[in-house]
Amino acid sequence: MSEYLHHPASYRDPSGFVFRARGLYYRQVNRSYAADYELLFQSGLYSALTARGWLIPHTEVDAGHVVTGHPDQYKILLPEQLSVISYPGEWSPCQLKDAALLTLQIMHMALDHGMILKDATPLNIQFRGGSPVFIDTLSFERYDPSLPWIAYRQFCECFLFPLYLQHYLATGVHKIMSAWPEGIPASVTARLLPLKSRLRGGVWLHVLLPGKVSHDRLPGNRTLSFNKNKLLHLTGHLRDSIQGLNTSHASPSTWNNYYRETIISSSYLAAKETLFRTLIADIDFRDALDLGANDGYFSKILAERSAGVVAVDSDWQCINNLYQFTRQHPGTGILPLCVDIADPTPATGFNNAERASFTERMPADLVVALALLHHLVLGRNIPLEKVAAYFALLSRDWLLLEFIPLTDIKAVDLVRNKKGVVPAYDAAELEKQFGRHFTIDQRQPITGTERILYRMRKNTAI
Repeated sequence: MSEYLHHPASYRDPSGFVFRARGLYYRQVNRSYAADYELLFQSGLYSALTARGWLIPHTEVDAGHVVTGHPDQYKILLPEQLSVISYPGEWSPCQLKDAALLTLQIMHMALDHGMILKDATPLNIQFRGGSPVFIDTLSFERYDPSLPWIAYRQFCECFLFPLYLQHYLATGVHKIMSAWPEGIPASVTARLLPLKSRLRGGVWLHVLLPGKVSHDRLPGNRTLSFNKNKLLHLTGHLRDSIQGLNTSHASPSTWNNYYRETIISSSYLAAKETLFRTLIADIDFRDALDLGANDGYFSKILAERSAGVVAVDSDWQCINNLYQFTRQHPGTGILPLCVDIADPTPATGFNNAERASFTERMPADLVVALALLHHLVLGRNIPLEKVAAYFALLSRDWLLLEFIPLTDIKAVDLVRNKKGVVPAYDAAELEKQFGRHFTIDQRQPITGTERILYRMRKNTAI
């Protein structure tokens, strides 16, 4: 019997659980789910979903290959392995919208095959090749036409309500999803939405009416009747409502036009790109993490190496724009995420063990931090030694770092209104602090500027 590690987030569903063995993730199907599992295949639903790329495919593993010893074991599945896991609190509005629409598409297809989704959480979605993919094979069950969709409320709280708030407030959805990981309640959503939202039929139907029905119960403890036509009408209305929501507000943000308008000059960008390409040309990396990626200008260059690239930025509009690019160019291998490096996603869930932190999930062969260091040190008051130690946690091998000196106009802007002592910040201090974790391999000035690009190799690289 091979040893296995039960995934700490996979314990709520009696149908089965996810575990890790031999360096891979598997899913056990319990005997209690056997009938629904067989229907998933016999109905043709599994084939239809995987053919469209909507459901992550799996292979059934021979019983003797991996054994959990669980008494309810029926099947062991080996899903297609994902290189990166992200969470809804790291998504842009367009990512959440696409995840919602995929969930509804799957719901409709399931109904056509005599099945239904028993849950509708964005945690069932990951992003692969620029598109969302459903990852929970055990979310399907036989459709009972006498029952309503049990996951309707969950879908609204986790998908629709955050997207309504984005449509009217344009604040991004990642902070909402982080604050309410189980979904934002209708009562809270109603208080946050502006009065003009009540002119929208979907807000009345999905936000305001459910609260009224819950308070004004039907006489005699009767329940509302339901059938397939009503269910299709409901999910169709959800789809139309979500498709009509604006998730791409064009209002200017702090950084969403950085490489087009706010850099010091076009010649700087050209010189920086030339040097950047030179520094990555002769190093090997399977994956890269672009910190402070902005609109993904350099992430796209990294992706030319056929490497998987995670591009993160705190500006949701930048990430929204980059995600739309990856949608249009699905072969790029770029995963854009909304993450503030000065406050990265923590470990969450029960005992802080269900969902790993950004730092645990994102180490890469190459970490890139261009025009970021001065924001962390001068803007957020994080000492160089702490930044260096953190970058060492994220990098398995290489670090490409841009240094912007205190005399640079962008650094001057950050310290202009600061009171007290500016943190220790110069090239000598940078080399001292980063030298504790990395060996400086290249130190090249960017032509026409005082800025420097460093290429460093981690001292403990494996």
